[in-house]
Formats: sequence, structure tokens, C-alpha cells
Amino acid sequence: MKKILLALTAVAAMTGSASAADLGARPYAKAPMPAPVANWTGFYVFGGGGGGLSNTDQHVQTTVGAVPLTIDQRQGGSGWFGTVGAGYDWQFSGTWVAGVFADGQFGSIKGTIQDPIAGLTGSQKLETSWAAGVRLGWLVAPNVLSYVNGGYSGAHFGRTNFTNLAGTPAGIHLDGYDRHGWFIGGGVENSLNFFGITSPGWFMKTEYRSAFYNGKTQNELFDVTNTLVGRDIRATHWNQTISTSLVYRFNWTGPVVAKY
Repeated sequence: MKKILLALTAVAAMTGSASAADLGARPYAKAPMPAPVANWTGFYVFGGGGGGLSNTDQHVQTTVGAVPLTIDQRQGGSGWFGTVGAGYDWQFSGTWVAGVFADGQFGSIKGTIQDPIAGLTGSQKLETSWAAGVRLGWLVAPNVLSYVNGGYSGAHFGRTNFTNLAGTPAGIHLDGYDRHGWFIGGGVENSLNFFGITSPGWFMKTEYRSAFYNGKTQNELFDVTNTLVGRDIRATHWNQTISTSLVYRFNWTGPVVAKY
């Protein structure tokens, strides 16, 4: 009996050894790589340019008593502008970014001004403007931010020189003036690291903005004497712009991926 048990034990040991050899070495499982992280918190500056559309709701009224002489009419225009600015962002809850910013614009966005009572027409130019506001964005990717913004804005509209139906100077003008209002917009900002090119801190943003300015009553004035004609133009401005800017972030540190 002992001989039989010893024989069975030997056979079992040999079979187990063979089975272990057949299994081979245990495969090595590489640890999963952590998700890319990026730091959007910090200061940035930007500069760029774009194009804009001007929309003006206007009517003619008397200087004395402000009696309307025409109904409201919408006049349009277009032009270009440049922009520079700076801001600060805070990243929170992983994929959310909030910030404050201020910028200035300069250029030539022209809109039409008319006095159909006297057959006068002229061009009024948005020469400079500025804005200060806040923005809130969500990270579509570690280095791509989609955002909305809004805030307070001011603008300077230049002098308007009228011409008559024959296209010659009418000797009548409107002085330039400043207006204030508010704006709302949105855009996308993304890192310039692409196609194997590394540019730490450099970004590009494309933004749409819609600005609404308070109405203004302007006196029509004779050029020579700068005295009142007796008619005024009441106008409310709405300007839309699209711009592309180059952005530099001073503390950009991402995205960073651990190496093995």
C-alpha cells in the first residue's frame, strides 16, 4: 500500500510541474497613465484684430421740444479694428475656469447717419472703445477653453460730416461723442501646441462680441458758425465684432503627462 501511495504522489508532482510550465510567465500589466492636467490659473495678455458690423436705430427730431420728425430707421455699416488687453483666470473644480479682463479697441467701424428731411447723409465712425468684464468657461480639453463673457463697455464715435443728394458737402455736421453700455459674447481659446510644434504659454482665441450703447441726441450744426440747425438726430448703437487674438499666459504649466 505504501508503495502505491508513493507512486501516486510522484505522478501528481510531475503533472503539477508540467502544468505550471505550460502556463508560462504571468503577463506584465502597465499601470494606467494619469489624465493630462493643465493649470489655467494666472495672468495673461493678448493682442489681435478683426471685423465688425454697426447697427444704428435713429430718427430726426426738433431741437426745441424733441418732437419726432421721422420714424425710427435702422442704418448699417462695417469695418475693422485692432485690440489689446489683459486678464486673470482661476481654474476650479477641475474643468471650469472663471476670470476677469479688460481690453481696448481701435480702428474704423463706420455706420450711416441720415436726415431725410433735408436730404442729408453722412458716415459716423466708431474710432475707439474699451471693455471690462468677466468670463466663465469650460475645458473641452486640457488645453482648449470654451467660454462666455460679459461686462461694461465704452465707445467714442467720431464727427459726422453730411453731404447732400448731389454728394457735395452740405456744410452741416454732428460733433463726436462718447457713449457707454454693456456687452455679451463668447469664444474659444486653445493652445498653439500642434503638429509637433511646442510653444509653451502661447494661445490663440477667437471671440464674438455684441455691444449695446445708450442712446444719444446730437445737434445738427452749421460748419462755419457751429450754431444749431434746428434739427437733432437721436441714435442708439448696437455693434457686433469677431476677433482673433494671440494670447500669452505667464504661468502655463500644462498639459503634463507622467512618463514611464
